[in-house]
Amino acid sequence: MNLFTEPELFEKKEYLELLSEKFGNIPYATSEVVNLKAILNLPKGTEHFLTDIHGEYVAFNHVMRNASGVVKRKIKDVLGKTLSASEITELAILIYYPEEKLQYIKKREPDLANWYKVTIYRLIQVCRDASSKYTRSKVRKALPKEFAYMMEELLHEDEDRFNKRDYYNKIIDTIVELERADKFIIQISAVIQRLTIDHLHILGDVYDRGPGPHYIMDTLMNHHSVDFQWGNHDILWMGAAAGDRACIANAVRICLRYANMDILEDGYGVNMLPLATFAMRTYREDDCKKFMPKLSEKELLSDNDRNMLAKMHKAISMIQFKLEHQIVMENPDFGMENRLLLDKINYENHTIQIDGTIYPLNTTHFPTVDPQTPWMLTEDEQHVMDRLQTSFLTAEKLQTHIRFLYAKGSIYLKYNGNLLFHASIPMNEDGTFKEVTLYGETASGKALMTKMDQWAREAYFSKSRRSCGTAFLWYLWCHEDSPLFGKDKMATFERYFVDDKGPHKERYTPYFTLVNEESTAIRVLQEFGLDPKENHIINGHVPVKTTSGESPIKANGRLLVIDGGFAKAYQSTTGIAGYTLIYNSYGLQLASHEPFESVEKAINDGVDIRSTISVIEKVLERKRVENTDIGEKLKKQIYYLEMLIQAYRKGIVKEKQ
Repeated sequence: MNLFTEPELFEKKEYLELLSEKFGNIPYATSEVVNLKAILNLPKGTEHFLTDIHGEYVAFNHVMRNASGVVKRKIKDVLGKTLSASEITELAILIYYPEEKLQYIKKREPDLANWYKVTIYRLIQVCRDASSKYTRSKVRKALPKEFAYMMEELLHEDEDRFNKRDYYNKIIDTIVELERADKFIIQISAVIQRLTIDHLHILGDVYDRGPGPHYIMDTLMNHHSVDFQWGNHDILWMGAAAGDRACIANAVRICLRYANMDILEDGYGVNMLPLATFAMRTYREDDCKKFMPKLSEKELLSDNDRNMLAKMHKAISMIQFKLEHQIVMENPDFGMENRLLLDKINYENHTIQIDGTIYPLNTTHFPTVDPQTPWMLTEDEQHVMDRLQTSFLTAEKLQTHIRFLYAKGSIYLKYNGNLLFHASIPMNEDGTFKEVTLYGETASGKALMTKMDQWAREAYFSKSRRSCGTAFLWYLWCHEDSPLFGKDKMATFERYFVDDKGPHKERYTPYFTLVNEESTAIRVLQEFGLDPKENHIINGHVPVKTTSGESPIKANGRLLVIDGGFAKAYQSTTGIAGYTLIYNSYGLQLASHEPFESVEKAINDGVDIRSTISVIEKVLERKRVENTDIGEKLKKQIYYLEMLIQAYRKGIVKEKQ
């Protein structure tokens, strides 16, 4: 126990008096110290890291339910000697999708009562293993109220103990007899899922491309312990929710590009009728071939629907380019004059000058552009944007999701010795941290990341927005010096209107090459006050080309890039369908996932995601809670509780009755 001098106790007396309101006497304070010191010696909880999910809700949901293969491994560890491989798979699918699997089994199982009893017994054994490294208090909080007493008794009793065997079995029998077995199985499956992932890290880019980012956000909001490092696709929607018109136009454009109108209309209640009406009227003579939606092989749209989406796509794209042109002109400190393209078009010759080279345009149809002031919206375009802005600002579910991103998210995070951020840190070619000047302030490295985090919050929450406006969120979406983007440009305009692929090239900033060198990774870790010998940088953003032999482990193990292609658009490049980084008490493991077929295939045919686990780093001594950030907080609590106990004993603070 820490020993304190009387001057130290008197110096902290005011704080100790406040602490005594909760721990009113020596027995209470002593009991808490005993509890906290015991917790420090438990194994650390398992962390899961995911990134670049890009709206792929079905695959994400399955990975969350099966804990990247960890649930099935637990079943093998506990029941592998008594169950066949097919029985293990059946039990695993039941845990992942209990409601759906129960309906399937009830149609086929001849002796349902016996099946219930056997299955509940097995589920309790798996749950007991999943809960074994947590305190009873923590497990109790994870239990559903309806079954909390029964589950706690079953989890903490040995079914083979002679004196309690009948008691244990009678609980299970009664659950079945009272027709509560379905509900019990559903609830205990949820407990297993919860206990298998103690903490979840999302390294950005939930939004865009896939059809279900709003469902992913609902899942994250219901998760018991999660943090979020913003990606540029997330910040785009954060900017749209703040009312920034360029961000709104970009978000709508990407939804139309991937035929994801449901996200806007059904997910967030955004009224798309004004845009549709305007587009069909303005571009009725334009085939808009370059703006046809990107569809997967399984997606089918009628020709009329495809043509309508293409026209809406071109209409919002032209509005976007005009709004972005305005932002660049209004914010000279952004230094993005090279992105002023609308005034570089020769509207008579149908060419454009980009970086000193003349390129032919692939269209002559710009019905809303005034060549004298090409960046100005027409009256109809202004009306469309007024309606869209109102829809985004008043979309209750969107605003709820974005406030959650601000509450749980940040540009970077230090957590249990790992440095987490989505993409990059602005760097010079020589590996030094690039100084960036914005809003009259100059910063680099950690200070710059911290300042940008502050400005991103101010852009959404500050009504006055004196130091920065919502345009800063657009800056984070696409600027070269944005730690969420990190390319020399976003060549959307060039890809739409110039067939020559030369101007399409988007070049990564120096960070992405330099950080592969161990010396640079060490410099980054030291900049954030981390130990290069023990700690890691964890990034997403850049898909790892495993088909070309690229490894996600870089800089001699100091850097882990875990974008494995959750987004279907990248899977031909990555060769897999996503990574999960798993950090448990034994070290770091990387799970690489094959594409997920469907929930129906899983339930009916037992088809699970195949996940290959590889060990990245194994610790010699198992990590305990005392080695974590939570452990450091608990040590501080112990320190002050021991101080309070000594203050009680010396009469400096009065005990409560």
